[in-house]
Amino acid sequence: MFYDNKTTRVVVIGTGFVGSSYAFSLINQNVVDELVLLDLNKAKAEGDAMDLNHGLPFGSPMKIWAGAYSDCEEADIVIITAGANQKPGETRLNLIEKNVKIFKGIVEDVMNSGFNGIFIVATNPVDILSYATWKFSGLPMERVIGSGTILDTARFRFLLSDFFNIDVRNIHAYIIGEHGDTELPVWSQTRIGSELIDRYIQNHKPETTKEDLDNIFTNVRDAAYHIIERKGATHYAIAMGLQRLTKAILRNERSILTVSTLLQGEFSLDDLYIGVPAIVNKDGIQEVIEIDLNEEEKKQLAHSADVLKKAMDPIFKLEQ
Repeated sequence: MFYDNKTTRVVVIGTGFVGSSYAFSLINQNVVDELVLLDLNKAKAEGDAMDLNHGLPFGSPMKIWAGAYSDCEEADIVIITAGANQKPGETRLNLIEKNVKIFKGIVEDVMNSGFNGIFIVATNPVDILSYATWKFSGLPMERVIGSGTILDTARFRFLLSDFFNIDVRNIHAYIIGEHGDTELPVWSQTRIGSELIDRYIQNHKPETTKEDLDNIFTNVRDAAYHIIERKGATHYAIAMGLQRLTKAILRNERSILTVSTLLQGEFSLDDLYIGVPAIVNKDGIQEVIEIDLNEEEKKQLAHSADVLKKAMDPIFKLEQ
């Protein structure tokens, strides 16, 4: 495994639920040497930095401070979690116009610092804001990565694990497409251990119905709505997913994760960011993994892409 001895720095823009949970996850995982917190509410960022620093005796050695955009110059990764939050009953796509305007200012401030690292985008709608970040930054596409369906895939694996009573680490499954209502499960490539799910059901749980599987996916797709209704926001699991993505980059792991990345002909799609499996290394996106889809899955992915394409007008208006 490749390790670089240079000091690593991550800048978190936005210290709300997701940003602060991500920072807390980093302090427990020995992932980064320096962590910089930025927020419009500077007192909030300062308070989070103080609180996290007080936990250093119990966590990983690192330097943590509330900083400024100038701190992005030396950053390996800038992660954006800032933006308007999804409200109860609101879809991720409802947030587009508000957050595209916010992102234009953020990305310009980051790039004006001399930043030349990797952007991770976590704010919703993440696919569209990842595309906007790529456009506004001028960076190569491989260095702008959205969290995509990394969380949806984790939810899918967990619910399959719970249903089949199998360790989640032995569930191999993907959710792809928009991180939102048009996402889809890749049932044709879902495996329990090394067995395709249809074969596993036939051999081990033949009482399983199509309705059982449909309910699992519905609960994956609608999970955010249920959590937001109960507690106002989702943040723990996505923070852990972002930490996993950060580790894959900084440790050059070449891990396959379902992130939002620019497609340039893969899956017969072009010029949009969408959640698909991709190899992630120290340079960002190494390669998109073009997994085999059945005909129904191809149609669903094309529909998801079409919804995203039609929703991208606010980006093009701001570019003019």
